[in-house]
Amino acid sequence: MIEFSKSTRQDNLDKMAKETLDLLIIGGGITGAGVALQAAASGIKTGLIEMQDFSEGTSSRSTKLVHGGIRYLKTFDVEVVSDTVKERAIVQQIAPHIPKPDPMLLPIYDDEGPTTFDMFSVKIAMDLYDQLAGVKGTKYENYTLNAKEVLEREPYIKKEGLQGAGVYLDFRNNDARLVIENIKQAAADGAYLASKVKATGFLYKDNKIVGVKARDLLTGKTLEIYAKVVINTSGPWVDKIRNLNFTRAVIPQMRPTKGVHLVVDAKKLPVPQPTYFDTQKHDGRMVFAIPRENKTYFGTTDTDYDGNYTDPKVTQDDVDYLLDVINKRYPDANLTIHDIESSWAGLRPLLMGNAGSDYNGGDNGSLSDHSFDKVLNIIGAFKQNQASRTDVEDVLNHLENSRGEKELSPSQISRGSSLEREADDLISLSGGKITDYRKMAEGAIELIKKILSDDFSQTYTDINSKEYAVSGGDFDPAKVEETVSENAAVGVSTGLSSEDAHYIADFYGTNALTIFEFVKDFPAYDQLSVAESAMLRYAMVAEMTLTPSDYLMRRTNHILFQRDRLDAIKHPVLAAMADYYAWTEDEKAEYLVELNRVINTSDLKELKAGAN
Repeated sequence: MIEFSKSTRQDNLDKMAKETLDLLIIGGGITGAGVALQAAASGIKTGLIEMQDFSEGTSSRSTKLVHGGIRYLKTFDVEVVSDTVKERAIVQQIAPHIPKPDPMLLPIYDDEGPTTFDMFSVKIAMDLYDQLAGVKGTKYENYTLNAKEVLEREPYIKKEGLQGAGVYLDFRNNDARLVIENIKQAAADGAYLASKVKATGFLYKDNKIVGVKARDLLTGKTLEIYAKVVINTSGPWVDKIRNLNFTRAVIPQMRPTKGVHLVVDAKKLPVPQPTYFDTQKHDGRMVFAIPRENKTYFGTTDTDYDGNYTDPKVTQDDVDYLLDVINKRYPDANLTIHDIESSWAGLRPLLMGNAGSDYNGGDNGSLSDHSFDKVLNIIGAFKQNQASRTDVEDVLNHLENSRGEKELSPSQISRGSSLEREADDLISLSGGKITDYRKMAEGAIELIKKILSDDFSQTYTDINSKEYAVSGGDFDPAKVEETVSENAAVGVSTGLSSEDAHYIADFYGTNALTIFEFVKDFPAYDQLSVAESAMLRYAMVAEMTLTPSDYLMRRTNHILFQRDRLDAIKHPVLAAMADYYAWTEDEKAEYLVELNRVINTSDLKELKAGAN
C-alpha cells in the first residue's frame, strides 16, 4: 500500500514549494486526475492542486454511467457513438473494478416526440451500436421485448401506448471512485498531489506563466509553486482560472449547465434495471431511472447555470420537473418531495457553441424526414446484403440539416473538448465528458511532452495509457467476477461476512486486500462495524480523506445511496476521524456543522420544510 494521507499531503506541499516541477495541474476532477496519472507514469515531475476534495466540484456529480450515447444514433451521429463506445471499453480495461456492465432498457411508445425510436429503428440503431461496441455475438448483444414482456419486467411502467423495448449494453459507474483511483495511481508513481489548495494567481517571467500562487485552505498559508508547464483542468472553473491572469482580456470558453438527480427507496419506485426514456415534454431531453444499492435514482435536468459553482443547489423547479416526468412514466409511483431520500446537483463543463456534446439534453442536431428515411432504408438494405458499406457511408456523409459536431476542430481531443495553449503559456484542457477523460489526458500529455522537449530539452517515457491501470485495477478485466470472488474469499477468511467481503472486493478492486489486512490488524472503531472501520481507516491512510464529508459523500456512497445507515454512523465516523487527526473540540464541531450542511442539502431539507 502507498500511503496517501494528510501527512503525505503536507510533504507534497513542501516539495511543490521547494522544487521546480515539470508540470503543475490545477484541478483534481477526472480530467486533472487523468493527466496526473499519465504524466507521473511517464516520469514527468508532476504536481496537482485541487481547491476542494478530489472530484468534489463536478466529477462526483454525474449521472454515474459510462454510457455510449445511443440516442445519437437517432440522428445517425455515428462518429460520436463510435468514439464513445470505444473509449468506454478502454476505461473498463484500465479500471475494471469501477465501470460495470448493466444493460439499459429503452421503452418504445407511440408518438412521444422526436427523440424516441420506434421498434424498427431502435433495432437498427442497437445493431449498429453493438457493431461499434464490439459486443455482437456476446452475452451483451442487444435484444427487443414486446409490450407484454416489458410489463412483466417493469410492471410499474406506463402501459398506454407501450410498443415494446430495446435492451442494449451500458455501464454503471462510480464517478468519484474513478477519480480517486487515478489520483492514487499518480501518487504511487511519484506525483505530488494535494486537495483543499486553491490557486489564487500566477507567477510570471517575461509575461509568461512559470508557476502558481496558492493558498492552503486547511492552514491559511500561502505558497508559490514553480513549474515549466501549467495546465488548467478545472472543469466549469476553467474561465475563472484563466481570469487569474490580469495582463490580458480573456474570452470566455465555458457554458456550464446544471444536472440534477433525485434518489428514492427502491420500494417506492421499483426499477429492476437501468431505464432510459423520453421526458414526454417535447424538450429533446431524456431521463434515466437507475437502480443502485436498494435505491432508485432518476435524472437528469439540463439547464444553463450562472450561480455559485462550488455548491450548485437543487431547486423546487428541478424537483417539480423530475417528479412530473417520473410520475407520468411510472403512473402508480405517485412520488412527492417527501419520498426523496437524497439528491445531488452538478455542473457540466460545456463549451460555448458546442453542438456535439454527448451530455443529456445537449442539442446535437436533427435530420430532415427525407434523410432519416434514406438512412433507415440503406441500413435495412445493407443488412439484407442489398447495399454495400460504401453505399451506407455515402448516405451518412450527405445528411440534411444535421447540426451535430461531425468534425473535430484542431484544438479538440474528443468531441466537445478543447486543448489550447494561450499567449501566456497556460494550457487549458476543457469540456469533454467522463467517458473521454483518458483520451483527453493523452492529447494533453502529447502537447506537454512536446513543450518540455522543445523548450527544455527533456524527454520522457512513452506509456500506453490504453493499458495502464488505475489503482486497484491491476487484474484481468475479462475476469472481474472471478477476481471479486477470489478477493472476497480472503475477506471472509478474516472473519468478515460474505456480504461485507464481497461488497469491499467489488468496490475497491485489488485494494480490497489492503482493507482486509486492516480488518486483521486493527480493532473496530466504536459503534462502527469491523468492515466500516477498515474502510474508514483505509480512506484516511491511503485516500487523503480529510473530512467526514469527503468520506461519506465521495469515498463511499453513504449520503447518496445508503441514507438508512447514515444517521447511525455519522457521529462514530466523526469521532474516529477526530481521534485519528487529533482534532480539537472546536475543529470537531466545525466538521460536524459542515457534514450536517452537506447532508441537509442532499436531503432537500429546506425544500421539504416549505412543501405541503
